[in-house]
Amino acid sequence: MLGDTLKVFLGKIAKPLFFVLGMFAFIVGLIGIVVPGLPTTPLMIVAAACFVRSSDKWYNRVVNNRLFGKAVQDFQEGNGMPRRAKLLAWSMMWAFGAYAIVWGIPDRLLYVRILVFVLLLIGTVYIFRLPTKSRSG
Repeated sequence: MLGDTLKVFLGKIAKPLFFVLGMFAFIVGLIGIVVPGLPTTPLMIVAAACFVRSSDKWYNRVVNNRLFGKAVQDFQEGNGMPRRAKLLAWSMMWAFGAYAIVWGIPDRLLYVRILVFVLLLIGTVYIFRLPTKSRSG
């Protein structure tokens, strides 16, 4: 009985929560179009993942967008990432990450510097493991 009540409660809050998270990712992703170092495509992938669980209208806006929709669809379908996009992602990640580690994060926050470095390594390996999409695809 309690399990059913919990499922109903979570079902009622999950959809609005996914929508709010999707809107946040979408808005920050839009800002990333004009702000260097703020990744648009990964945020739109997150937005699409949230909207697929909350709003067909907004999901379609993301996947049918002329700027980033194809990249989101390719990711969802497992088609990979173009080599140029991988190189751009790596260079931006490491440029901004290195800036943060060397100059942006205060010396007293060594653990944050280590965390940023570890996250850079994880991101690098993740992108490396994605299939490289051919030009024709």
